[in-house]
Amino acid sequence: MTTKNTYDIIIIGGSYSGLSAAMTLGRALREVLIIDSGNPCNSQTPHSHNFITQDGKTPNEIATSAKLQVEQYATVKFHNAFATSATKTPEGFEITTQNNDKFTAKKLIFATGVRDIMPNIKGFSECWGISVIHCPYCHGYEVKHEQTGILANGDIAFHYAQLIINWTKKLTIFTNGKSTLTPQQTEKIKTHNIQIIEKEISALHHKNGHLKDIVFTDQSTFQLKVIYARPAFKQHSNIPEQLGCEFTEQGHIKVDMFQKTTAENSFACGDNASPFRAVSHAVAAGTVAGAMANKEMIEAEF
Repeated sequence: MTTKNTYDIIIIGGSYSGLSAAMTLGRALREVLIIDSGNPCNSQTPHSHNFITQDGKTPNEIATSAKLQVEQYATVKFHNAFATSATKTPEGFEITTQNNDKFTAKKLIFATGVRDIMPNIKGFSECWGISVIHCPYCHGYEVKHEQTGILANGDIAFHYAQLIINWTKKLTIFTNGKSTLTPQQTEKIKTHNIQIIEKEISALHHKNGHLKDIVFTDQSTFQLKVIYARPAFKQHSNIPEQLGCEFTEQGHIKVDMFQKTTAENSFACGDNASPFRAVSHAVAAGTVAGAMANKEMIEAEF
């Protein structure tokens, strides 16, 4: 914990995107504070993939290595806490944590991530990130050609079917109730020999998060190796909303190509501002946010 209270920039969130922004700013000699509660959304995921130089490492390995590297920059400090509120000040912002610690900065970077809302299906949360997965680019290679399910309905189910058939032809869609696929979508899906099952699901039978089969409310089962799903989510922090940030229809913080939010002097990067949930993308967005925040400060100071 640090005793200093005033910084150039406060980064809320210390996972991949926040650490990437911090490294950029540390190398720009900026006084930076990272406030992080240590609760990343992918903590249960056994391995991270499709991130060059880090392929196959655990999320914790990548984050730990990144933090050690960022800690080498003397102007970057860490504070282990959950940031609960923010107010605008004449100089920028004041951030308050759950312990009532207060810190001020000229600019903010939100690297706060999102919180997934698990469906009311027994076993789903235990399998999430292990055998219930969201992204074939991140995890599809490891389960290629396996018996695979899609837990989705309507347009999302159709999109997943188009995408995942590239990795496996052993594909079944589970709509968990009456299908909302259009007749045209249904016909197209059936031409690829993809079965659509509309039974309601009561549980996912698994061992240590590794899926065995789907259990339906009529007690029948369907054996699977893996299932793709896109659960609902909400922002992990309500501070962007407190400060008047605008959001997309999907619920992400609205940013421009430079990761700027619609609230002055604030930026957002990572899962909170993009539907593309990949470690590599979060890192890249963090670099951009850090560089652009520094650019604004340089222009104001010169």
